[in-house]
Amino acid sequence: MSNLLKVIKFIIDNPTTEIKEQSINTNRINAVGQSLECYIQRVFCESMINSVNYNQSLLNNSPFSYIGNQNNPPDLMLKNGDAIEIKKIQTANANLALNSSYPKDKLYANNPMITNNCKTVEDWVEKDLLYVVGHIEATTIKYLWFIYGDCFCADKSVYEKIKNIITIGINQIPDVELSETNELARINKVDPLGITALRVRGMWHIDNPNKIFSYLKPIKDLNNADFKIICLMKTVKFDQFSDEDKQALKNHKQVGYSFNDVKIKNPNNPAQLIDCKLITYHSNQA
Repeated sequence: MSNLLKVIKFIIDNPTTEIKEQSINTNRINAVGQSLECYIQRVFCESMINSVNYNQSLLNNSPFSYIGNQNNPPDLMLKNGDAIEIKKIQTANANLALNSSYPKDKLYANNPMITNNCKTVEDWVEKDLLYVVGHIEATTIKYLWFIYGDCFCADKSVYEKIKNIITIGINQIPDVELSETNELARINKVDPLGITALRVRGMWHIDNPNKIFSYLKPIKDLNNADFKIICLMKTVKFDQFSDEDKQALKNHKQVGYSFNDVKIKNPNNPAQLIDCKLITYHSNQA
């Protein structure tokens, strides 16, 4: 079954950087995003990006237990494996727009934002959450970040505290009618005629991993690359993969490839450092 280490090796060995826009979507930004999601699905299926047999191979041997939608996390779930969130950006160091979904160190089955099918498709309580960040110029992938949420997102209680304080404050407004919602709040019948409603939604953003981890030298050294892959995970996560997959990356000899032991700041306490594995690949095509 496919996993992140297999995918990293597959992309390095098959460095296709062009993606096709999804013509069914009239919004170009959304179309590029859907194309990136399709690309990620394909590489997790270990298929050639332009394989005409992709759809059939996906049906016969899909690595996914769940494929999501635009309104509910996650975008993908690997069978008995990671949950995956895919984020597209069009400028190299742009913040990541998370919209109504706050940053997540893990994905929890009791999250009210996920669908019932997602909750019940497997027997699970929590999953490691892999963020895939793709910088796209036109239809060219400039870089792909593969980073687990627990490397840069704090514990969920940090974000839920802010969310709950806002919701409680809105609930204390006198003479308004509130309704149940997965958003921060919904206020009905705001005006005397009772014809106006107010939806209060969260619009969460988080810094780009390029900015967050700019203190790591192997990342700074990649600034001038035409195409690059950056993968960051805790060492304890890396150790959970099979010996075969770990050795395949540790011993890889591709030009532009690097495997490093690094320490990063703990998202819940920057005074502490966490042991991590940083895997990078770059190519200059000019």
